[in-house]
Amino acid sequence: MSQPGAKMNLSTRSKLLVLTAVLASLLEIIDTSIVNVAVPTMMGNLGSTLDEISWVITGYIIANAIVLPIAGWMSEQIGRKVYYTGCIALFTASSVACGLAPNLPTLVLFRIIQGFAGGALLPTSQALIYEAFPKEHAGMGSAIYGMSVMVGPTVGPVLGGYLTDHLGWRSIFNINLPVGIIVMILSWFLVDDIGVTPEKKVAGTPPGPRKPLFKPKAQRTPVDSIGLALLVVGIGCLQFVLERGHAEDWFDSKAIIACTVAGVLGLAGLIWWELRTEHPILDLRLFKNTNFRSGVLLMAGLGAMLYGLLFMVPIFSATVSGLTATQIGELFIPGALLGGFCMPFIGMQLRKRDPRMLILIGIVLLSFAMFEISRFDSDTSVLRMFMPLLVRGVALSFLFVPINTTVLTQFSGPKIGQAAGLMNLCRQLGGSISIAVLSTLFQEYQVQYFNILSSRITWFDIPAIQAVTKFTAGMRTKMVDAVGMVGMPGVKPETLSTIKLLLFKAKQQAFVLAYQRSLLLAVFTFSLTLIPLYFMRRPKPITGPLPDAH
Repeated sequence: MSQPGAKMNLSTRSKLLVLTAVLASLLEIIDTSIVNVAVPTMMGNLGSTLDEISWVITGYIIANAIVLPIAGWMSEQIGRKVYYTGCIALFTASSVACGLAPNLPTLVLFRIIQGFAGGALLPTSQALIYEAFPKEHAGMGSAIYGMSVMVGPTVGPVLGGYLTDHLGWRSIFNINLPVGIIVMILSWFLVDDIGVTPEKKVAGTPPGPRKPLFKPKAQRTPVDSIGLALLVVGIGCLQFVLERGHAEDWFDSKAIIACTVAGVLGLAGLIWWELRTEHPILDLRLFKNTNFRSGVLLMAGLGAMLYGLLFMVPIFSATVSGLTATQIGELFIPGALLGGFCMPFIGMQLRKRDPRMLILIGIVLLSFAMFEISRFDSDTSVLRMFMPLLVRGVALSFLFVPINTTVLTQFSGPKIGQAAGLMNLCRQLGGSISIAVLSTLFQEYQVQYFNILSSRITWFDIPAIQAVTKFTAGMRTKMVDAVGMVGMPGVKPETLSTIKLLLFKAKQQAFVLAYQRSLLLAVFTFSLTLIPLYFMRRPKPITGPLPDAH
C-alpha cells in the first residue's frame, strides 16, 4: 500500500496517455463554444437567418448530450481502444466536412455527426486520466481533467473570433485536422481496453497471438435497444426544449409542447426500464451511492454557474460596456488560467483535507464572485469586472477537483465510465437549464423594468421635465431632422429628440436592472447546492493501487 507522502512517479506511457486524453477533451470542449462567435459571418456566407443557423449549435449539443451517458457502455461493447480512436477519427473527419460544407443542411448534418462522436471523448478521457494516476493521487488526475474543462469554454470564443477574422469561418472546423490526426495516432498506440494491462516486451520472447480488433462477441452484453431508444427520445427532446424553448416562445409552440411531453415520458420510461432490465445501457443503480447523488447535483450546479456566467457576462460587456468579442475573451482568460493553475494544488490538498471543506470554500467563493458580478452597472470599469472573474476561476477549481475525485473514487472498473458519463451529462444539462432560464427571465425583466421607467417619462413627471429641460438646452434642430421627428404639432423638435434620448437611457437602465436581478436569483439558486453538500459523506482515505477503469 502506498504511503500518504509517497512520491508520484508516472511512466512515460502514462504521461503520453494523459496528454492524449487532455487534447481529446480540448478538441470537444473548444468545439462546443468556438462556433458561437462565427455565427454572424456564417449567416452572411450561407444566406441563412439567425434561427436557421442556430441549428449548427443546437444539433451538435443535442447529439452530444445523447452520447455522453452511454460512452462507458459503448466502450464495453466495442472495446475502448477502437471506440475511442474511432470517435476521434469520426470527430476529425466530420470537422473537415463541416469546413467544406457547401450549404446549411450539409453543415448541420455533419455538426450532428460531430456531436455524436464528440460525446464519447469527455467521459472516456476523464476515465483514462483518472486511471493513469495511482489512486492516492486521484485528485491530481481530476485537476488535470478539470483544467481542460475550465480553459476550453473560455479559449473557444477567443480562438473562434481570431480564426474567423483572419482566415474565415471555415477555419474554425479545419483547425481540428492536424490536432485530431495526432490524437488519433496517440490513442491507437496508447489506449487499452478495459481490464487490459499493457504488455512489457522482453528481449528474445516471441510475439503472442494477435489480439482481435473488436471485442469478441461472446464477451459483449446484449444490446439494451429499448433503453437506448428511450434515452435518445428522453435526452434528445429535453435538450431540444432547453436549446430552442426561448426562441420558440416556450409553450406557445406546439413543437416545444410535443417535445416536452415526449421528453418527460421518455425519461420516466427510461428510469422504469433500466431498473428492471438485466443488462441496462445506463447503470442507474449508481444513484444508490450517497456521494454519487450529491456529486451529480453539485456538478449540475457547477455547470449552471460555469455556462450561465459565460452567457450573461458577455452580453452585458458587449451591450453596456461596449467591449468587442476579443476583449470579452481577454476578460475571462486570466480567471480561467488562474483556476487551472490552482487545480493541481487543490488536488494535492485532497490527500490531507476533507474534500467537503474544499467544496464549501468553493461554494462560498463562487457565491461571492457571482454577487459582485451581479452588481455590474453602466459605470463599472473593466478593472472592476476583472477581479470577480478571477475569484470565479479560483472558486471553480475548489469545486471541480473535489467533486470529481470524491465521486469517482467510490467506483472501480466499468462503473467509473458510467459515473463519469452521467456527471458530464449533468454538468451540460445544468448549463443548458441555466442558460434557458436566465435568457427567459432576463428578457421578461427587461420588459418589466422598461415599462416602469418609460411610464415616468411624461409631461406630468417633475424629474422627467427637469431632464428634458437639461438636455434640450443648446440642442440643435438639425439633430431632429436626421431622425424624422419634425412637424409634430405643439412640441419643439429638440424636446422630442430629448425624449427619445431619455427612452434610450430607460431601455439601457432596464437592461442593467434585469441583468442584476437575474444574477441575484442565480446566486440564491446556487446557494441551494449546500443541501447536497450537507448529505455528502467524507470518503475513505485514498490509498492503494487504482483498479482498472474505463
